[in-house]
Amino acid sequence: MKHTKQILFKETEIINASEIGQYCYCPIAWLLQKCGYEPKSPLLDIGAKKHKELGEIINYAQVNIKKSKSLAIVGYLLLITAILIVLFEVIL
Repeated sequence: MKHTKQILFKETEIINASEIGQYCYCPIAWLLQKCGYEPKSPLLDIGAKKHKELGEIINYAQVNIKKSKSLAIVGYLLLITAILIVLFEVIL
């Protein structure tokens, strides 16, 4: 069955899971944030800094994981090459 009517939402009408958590924690704070109020607190600044640091650590780890997988593939290819060379030496 096809939908014949397209429902359009404004970006401000759609909420995400994070907003639901904020609302459950404090509905007033959620409403103030939706209205454009930006709370100022040294703890928020510290939290934002920590999140940024953790994001950088995660990015660094992801890059290194990709590098290690590439190096592992190269290592396996070299191992297979060495085994083939040894086999050909034994056979010939």
